[in-house]
Amino acid sequence: MTKNTAPRSWKEFFRDLIEAILDSMKPVRKRTWHQHVVPYEDDWAVRREGNKRITSKHRKQSTAINKAKTIARKKKADVIIHGLDGKIRDRISFD
Repeated sequence: MTKNTAPRSWKEFFRDLIEAILDSMKPVRKRTWHQHVVPYEDDWAVRREGNKRITSKHRKQSTAINKAKTIARKKKADVIIHGLDGKIRDRISFD
C-alpha cells in the first residue's frame, strides 16, 4: 500500500522541524526517590513519592521510618514522615 501524500514545501518542512526541536527541548519532570511514611489501613507504609502502590507495610511507624531511611540513603533522597492525620510532621534529607 502506498500513501497518497502531497509533497511539502520547504517552509512547511522547516516549520515542522523547528517545532519538533522545540518540543524535544521542553523540560521533563524528573521523578524523585523521596520516601513517604504514611498511615495505611491500621499500620504504616513506605511509599515512593508519586506512587499509588506502597513499597512496604509495617506494624510500627518506627520500622517504617527505618525502611524509608535505608532506601533514601541509597537514592540520596528525603524521608517525609506523616502523622496519623496524614499531615507532614517531619522531613529527613539524605542529599
